[in-house]
Amino acid sequence: MANTIKHQGIVENINGSHLSVRIIQTSACAACSVKGHCSSADSKEKVIDVTDPSAQTFRVGEQVMVIGETSMGMMAVTLAFVFPFILLILSLFIFMAVIGDELYASLLSLAVLVPYYCLLWLNKTRLKQTFSFTIKPIK
Repeated sequence: MANTIKHQGIVENINGSHLSVRIIQTSACAACSVKGHCSSADSKEKVIDVTDPSAQTFRVGEQVMVIGETSMGMMAVTLAFVFPFILLILSLFIFMAVIGDELYASLLSLAVLVPYYCLLWLNKTRLKQTFSFTIKPIK
């Protein structure tokens, strides 16, 4: 159980085997007792799509627990930030060695990120299967 992330949510919509669940994502300090006196406390509402074959057993407005694995979060951070950072730095060094002009090398290394994020976008259906959440009713 230590490798799971749990969020309490409310079922917003049911469409076949797909559920839309609204969760409130809070930072650690949003639960603090002095959050009203601090500017760093925040919370956001997010809607998460969950695919569950038993989706018809849930009702709109029902409170549920959305469960995901921490490895999904680490993989998401790696795909969204770590790989692009490494790609950016490597391409910057390569373009600096080939071109020699800092301005053009930096612009070209930034342009390398466009195809990377386009590839992520084109593979969003495959990634959606990888980053799947499960749902359980709160009893």
